[in-house]
Amino acid sequence: MPIKGLHHVCIQTEKYEESLKFYTEILGFELMKETSNFHKRDFNTWLRLGTFMIELQTAKKGDQLNDWSSLNEGIVHICFFVDHVQEEFNRIKKLGYTSFKIKNGEEIYKVEDGYLFKIKAPEGTEIEIRDNAEI
Repeated sequence: MPIKGLHHVCIQTEKYEESLKFYTEILGFELMKETSNFHKRDFNTWLRLGTFMIELQTAKKGDQLNDWSSLNEGIVHICFFVDHVQEEFNRIKKLGYTSFKIKNGEEIYKVEDGYLFKIKAPEGTEIEIRDNAEI
């Protein structure tokens, strides 16, 4: 049986409240379920945006998480597309979020047939926002 689609990405954080606020208030995810004391974790939470979900969880009690780095193997960033990059950039800045990645002195930059910007979530996950869903 072939894969039917992407279900979720799991993100661990030691900055749970900040990350929860970022994904719900800044990116617009809906809080679906928040479970406390989940398998030695303070929280295991499900967030949804359309058909895509994030499982946001704290580390297991006693575990120390490593800082996120784009030099790790595996997933480097999560990308979402919007109709207008500049409008989304302005909306996020208006909400007071300022952790944008700068490339060649620019916060918004052109790539192939569109524009994008990247922001860093509180736990370190790099989020890319682009206006062209084509590759």
